[in-house]
Amino acid sequence: MGEQSRADDLAAGLGPLVAAALGDPAAELVDLTRLSGGASRETWSFDVVPSRGPARPLVLQRERPGGVRSGGGMAAEADLIRAAGRQGVPVPEVLAAGDDDGLGGPWMVAERIDGETIARRILRDEALAGARGQLATQVGEAAAGIHGIPLDEVHGIAEQDQVAQLLDMLDQLGHPHPALELGFRWLDANRPVPRPTAVVHGDLRLGNLIVGADGLRAVLDWELAHLGDPLEDLGWLCVRSWRFGGDLPVAGVGTREALCEAYSTASGTEVEPSELRWWEVLGTLRWGVICIVQASAHLLGLTRSVELAAIGRRVAETEHDLLELVAPGSVVRPPEPPPAPSVGPRVSPTASELVEAVREMLQDEVMAGTEGRVRFQARIGANVLAMVERELLLGPSQAAAHQERLLALGVADDAELAAAIRAGSLGLPGDQVLAAVAASVADALAVSNPDWFA
Repeated sequence: MGEQSRADDLAAGLGPLVAAALGDPAAELVDLTRLSGGASRETWSFDVVPSRGPARPLVLQRERPGGVRSGGGMAAEADLIRAAGRQGVPVPEVLAAGDDDGLGGPWMVAERIDGETIARRILRDEALAGARGQLATQVGEAAAGIHGIPLDEVHGIAEQDQVAQLLDMLDQLGHPHPALELGFRWLDANRPVPRPTAVVHGDLRLGNLIVGADGLRAVLDWELAHLGDPLEDLGWLCVRSWRFGGDLPVAGVGTREALCEAYSTASGTEVEPSELRWWEVLGTLRWGVICIVQASAHLLGLTRSVELAAIGRRVAETEHDLLELVAPGSVVRPPEPPPAPSVGPRVSPTASELVEAVREMLQDEVMAGTEGRVRFQARIGANVLAMVERELLLGPSQAAAHQERLLALGVADDAELAAAIRAGSLGLPGDQVLAAVAASVADALAVSNPDWFA
């Protein structure tokens, strides 16, 4: 089904629901357009024209099959957003929400707020330069408001032990990752005293914030909200992946000190640096597991998507960052490989040269001639083909080196190594195990994103 046909079918089902929420049977839905991005949800913008008065700008969020969420459904999420608004947290007004209602999945309609959500624009647009200087403070204040939501005002969300949940998710996925296991060992050995249970947003970061010239305008995307330790949100803000190339540790725009000072002033509680570091480590590990979950949604056929497939290769980035947090300096960029020997019958162009040609076509022609979601998908496709090019070049030598490392440790594969690390039978960071795991992470990163070493 084409994009326009999907939009027409969705509009036919959505229109009556919006009209009923407005109490205006004559209200008309127009300009329904799919927005780019969104690994767990589809997001659509539209206007509703009432029988009287000006058009109202709105957005629809619809959950994808296999999307990551904490539970409670979108109706409970809508109630949570309203409760956050009562605490002074900047949020959009929620118009309506439901669990299906013929729309093909849980959904929510809210006001469309002007501003920027794309992280790289927030970090680089000159018009937002003034916002960047105050964003860490504003988000710290918003986080304090979220954590101040009275627990009796929310429903459908449960308390979670993040470490136990991530271990369970990783085991269910069946994707062993020795580097993640080293992270779990560090977390277990350094767990801080827990804070009183609070509402946790669960995904407080650039991409889920609307930012204007005046700074933070709204906190979005509450599907991962749960009850837990409030410092989880602050640690998540500091995860390197959410800096999007920015130099500063808090969302690429601010310092940890500014974030903690604003949060402490607004909440009345101090934040210890060791606590924040523990939650930053956990957040880094958590993003690695979520990358595996999202790639699995593609691989299992729940949602076939090149975007989700590509996210699976981002695990190497999180493993790099995780090891750098718990064992600084352990991951080193591997040397450039020598030219690969020619084997088999000579064909021209080679597989690598064909991949290169397609990547260049996507970058130079498709991206230049399109916009919106098509351009976004073309960019992802070009990035994926760049990974394939590097894997064709580096893969054979990397596989041989990895096998040597496993044999030196006395294990047959990554699954056996991961199990041994979890059991504690091969030691802790600082030994031969760390060196072997770090080398494997460096090799994977050299394929998936060599710029991440910089």
